[in-house]
Formats: sequence, C-alpha cells, structure tokens
Amino acid sequence: MSERFDKAAKEWDKSDLRTQLANNIGSAIVQHVKLTPQMHIMDFGAGTGLLAEHVAPKVARISAVDISQGMLNELVKKSSLEGKVAAYCQNILHEPLEEDFDGIVSAMALHHVEDTEEILKVFYEHLKTGGFVALADLDREDGTFHSAGNEGVFHFGFDRAEFQSKLESAGFRDIKFYTAYTVEKENGRSYSIFLATARK
Repeated sequence: MSERFDKAAKEWDKSDLRTQLANNIGSAIVQHVKLTPQMHIMDFGAGTGLLAEHVAPKVARISAVDISQGMLNELVKKSSLEGKVAAYCQNILHEPLEEDFDGIVSAMALHHVEDTEEILKVFYEHLKTGGFVALADLDREDGTFHSAGNEGVFHFGFDRAEFQSKLESAGFRDIKFYTAYTVEKENGRSYSIFLATARK
C-alpha cells in the first residue's frame, strides 16, 4: 500500500477534495479540542502534512507518522511546518514511537488500517494521562467513496456506535462525535466525515 501512496505523493495536494477535507477536518479539530502552545501532538497517517498545517500553529511540535516515505518527503518540504514537525516513516503497530503525546490527530487514515481495535490501543498507549485523540474518517458507506478503487481500503467507513465501543474497549472516555464535513461527489452521493474525540 505504501508504494501506491509514494507514487501519488507529488500530486497529492493538487486535489481540491483532499484540501477541502483537510481544511474542514482541521477546523473541526481546532473548534472541538483545546490545543495549547505547549503540546506535542502525533499526526497519524500524516501524508503530505495537509492536516498538520492546521494544527502546527496551535502547538509546540508535531510528530508526523506515515508508512509512505514519499508522502513524508513532501511534508518536510513545506515551509509552514519547518521547525515544528518531525517525520517518522514507520508502522507504529509494530514499531511504537518512544515518547508519550499530549494528543493524537488523524484524518482519513483509519480506513486504511486493518485492525482498528489494535491501532486504538496503540494510540492509548502513546498518550499521556489526560491526553486526547481527535480522529476523523468516513461514516459507514457502500464502497463507492474511492473513485479510483478500494485497493488498500479495509473499511468502508465506520458505524459511530461501533467505533465508540472500540474506543471504550481501548480505555478511552469522554467520547464525542461531530460531523466535520460532508463530501458531495460527482456520482450524486454524499459521504459524511465524522470527528471522534476522546481522552485517556
């Protein structure tokens, strides 16, 4: 799967849909989570840094995690993130980072992770006590969201009640859901994007 994203990396930010998603998810996170200038945040599935660009001005630093080196190569080129972001090309399910975070953010990455329960447990383990997650992804859909096909897609979105149960099983509390954005596609269908927030 990383090869697919490596190939797409240089053109990634030219997509209006991707920038709209990042803008709206970033705004939702800033609205619903209290970010402070002292915070160290993990951006999971950081890609080219579209979400990190929204979060970076509000926090001390960001650890950008992705399995695509090509995506991270584009991220580290951005002057808006210079001095704020460190990039880590690794699978934290198998190779955790060796520090705890004040919060973890993620935009449209979880449907690419096969074992949702396990990644939520890994998030919990990476957080300081009282730390938060702010996770955005698709509400349950019928598999038509990805117009280029579903290679590397393990979940056609998530049911909010089921996702809440998974968060609770991982140990999270104070779980809330918001609708961050609704994508209107050329196929005439609408796809809503949720933001789930929770605390350790």
